[in-house]
Amino acid sequence: MNQKKSKKAKEQFVEMTVVRPNAAGIDVGSTFHVIAVPPGRDEPRVRTFGAMTSDLQEIVDWIKKCGIDSVGMESTGVYWKGIFTALRQNGFEASLVNATQVRNVSGRKNDEDDAMWIQKLHSCGLLKSSYLPDDEQSALRTLVRYRKTLTEDYSRCVLRMQKSLELMNIKVYTVIDDITGRTGTRIIEAILAGERNPKNFLPFVDSRIKASKDTIAKSLEGNWRAEHLFTLRSCYELFRFYKQSIAQCDVQIEQHLQRFEARQNEGVFEPFKKMESEQKTRGFKKKNKNSPLIDIRKYLQNIHGVDVTEIYGISDISALQILGETGTDLSKWENEKHFTSWLNLCPNNKITGGKIVSSKLMKKKPNLSSQSFRNAANAVQRSNHWLGDYFRRMKSKGGNKYAIVATANKIASIYYKIVQNKEAFKPVDLKQYQDRYKKAKIAYLERKLEQLKNEAA
Repeated sequence: MNQKKSKKAKEQFVEMTVVRPNAAGIDVGSTFHVIAVPPGRDEPRVRTFGAMTSDLQEIVDWIKKCGIDSVGMESTGVYWKGIFTALRQNGFEASLVNATQVRNVSGRKNDEDDAMWIQKLHSCGLLKSSYLPDDEQSALRTLVRYRKTLTEDYSRCVLRMQKSLELMNIKVYTVIDDITGRTGTRIIEAILAGERNPKNFLPFVDSRIKASKDTIAKSLEGNWRAEHLFTLRSCYELFRFYKQSIAQCDVQIEQHLQRFEARQNEGVFEPFKKMESEQKTRGFKKKNKNSPLIDIRKYLQNIHGVDVTEIYGISDISALQILGETGTDLSKWENEKHFTSWLNLCPNNKITGGKIVSSKLMKKKPNLSSQSFRNAANAVQRSNHWLGDYFRRMKSKGGNKYAIVATANKIASIYYKIVQNKEAFKPVDLKQYQDRYKKAKIAYLERKLEQLKNEAA
């Protein structure tokens, strides 16, 4: 009787089909990596190696000895880059997977079990590799992200300078638009040089400043405390350092943009000159103070074949950030829906029993391209065009956050289509858009009315 039950249990047992018999799994860490290979390849089948360059070569030699040709790894942070590069350079198929895809069984959480679990899932083809850029795009992405970090630090220095002035009761930052402009920097440099007479600052005031000279002179009367002068000097020096670093970063970014353009044009790069008349062309968007000094719009137009900055809300720096994160070949995503899903700009629907039981955004930090699309959506909320009208309608429906995500989804879909199809952006007429929406709403209400009549009959 027991033998029959045991035989029946074995018949009901379902095994996962192995599609990669020569697959290994790696649990990546900052100081060591744990590697698991299929059973029977070596004893022990799970080994721990260091994370130094020499240790990476030992890993490559060992998995070659074990007959491995494909490796799956899970990691947080940037610890995966060293081992990933070493595996790729030695001809292995390496896949980096999201940590949410390899959650282990509760109560069995350790590095060795994680490595064996990753190896099991990868050998059965259950792990999907994350999107990873090529070397050229990765270099541009690194520079663009670093520039954003420098810009944020630069902005913090400006805020600290304003705080130092406020603590000395110097109100000059309230009467001029920007203390980092020509007038503001001249005044700060004079303060740091020892000037204290308010009237002596007036020659530094640019003619474009709207405030009167008396108001500016009053705003420069303060207590001049030594500790706040020290913090002002320190922040101003950091401000100049970050400004210089951003300029140097822009030079590096321009060199990579030239390589992108040459790659798109079969190795040919044609240098161009900035034309003042270009600023008066249709669709020109005024640059803000944090925009690079290089003509990014022209580079992007030559790289993509279309002008993506014509899309409402997309600035030159936003388009540069999107290029660094997604590259020029958007065919890696099947369609615009997969693209917006990768950007986390659509609901993560969970369906059971044929019904949607949950429809929320995934709880993860948006990447830089997703942030750029969200910023573009936020920029159009007061605009007098169809996307602005769409934003306001979505805001009345679900609030500001809901409207930003919905409009960012729309902008990302437009971006995907014009880059893939090499078609110029064709905006919809506002009146036609509103009339079409009204007709659709009337048709919906008529259907609901007909449904209520049928239920009442």
